[in-house]
Amino acid sequence: MMTALARARIGLGLAAFAAPGLSMRVTGISRGTDTGRDLMVRLYAAREIALGAGYLLSGEEAARRQWARIGLAVDALDAFSALRTRSRLPLWVTAGVVGIAGTAAGLGAAKAAHDVLG
Repeated sequence: MMTALARARIGLGLAAFAAPGLSMRVTGISRGTDTGRDLMVRLYAAREIALGAGYLLSGEEAARRQWARIGLAVDALDAFSALRTRSRLPLWVTAGVVGIAGTAAGLGAAKAAHDVLG
């Protein structure tokens, strides 16, 4: 399951990096041209690509555990950040971001628990 999550991170990251404006229109967060927004989207996209690639390219299980925990922290912070914007964005946008980030954080937490408990 973590391999699928890593691949999804790379796919979403590449799409957002290549077309930040389209990514924002599809999610309903923003429309029109905004150079600053596009920069921030590309930074997020690069982070997602790095997290996914780091997990997939780390051959040893100990390294994969570390990448999974980093991803868990990032996803939990993303979900928390989305919850803090709920009054300023449409509900479906906030729900979508919380749903995606929360699911990824849940997968990361399950992996971390499995690693610790066996």
